[in-house]
Amino acid sequence: MPTKKHAAFRTVQANTARVVDEWLPVKDWSTDAVKEWHAGAPVPYCWTYDSVPGVGDWAGTSRCSCSLCVFASRADVLLSLGRRPRLAALYAEVEQVRGDSFRADWRITDLIRHAEDCGAPDPGVVCPDDGPEFTALQHQVRAALKKEPRKRPDLARRNRRALCDGYAVPR
Repeated sequence: MPTKKHAAFRTVQANTARVVDEWLPVKDWSTDAVKEWHAGAPVPYCWTYDSVPGVGDWAGTSRCSCSLCVFASRADVLLSLGRRPRLAALYAEVEQVRGDSFRADWRITDLIRHAEDCGAPDPGVVCPDDGPEFTALQHQVRAALKKEPRKRPDLARRNRRALCDGYAVPR
């Protein structure tokens, strides 16, 4: 996975059989340059970047990834909690049953409480997750939760800081 430290172009593998290069053409572009390019681009950007699909205000997530991505910023996760409440509840169910956390430094249950009590960004759109695909996912997750875990979950033990009103989130 590319990181900020990686160059926009680099060779990731080279041997006698092949050469694999990684090129990230917009990696070093500013946000404004990306927005300007998208304004005239033949490829639409994902609706998740907007506060509401089609608005074009770029007031949504800062990066397009999984709805509740462990690599996302706290602001993006809080926005996703509002956009996908049933999925967030399913993540919380896994956390409660397994005792593991969403991330080593964040518990999804604490983030949900924070969003409810202390405010979260207006999601703009709420995905109902009421189709057969989500129901199938829910059944699969709950069936897996009835089985013995493959590993013993060890929660991260770090100093915690309050989000608001005493909800602690590790630093």
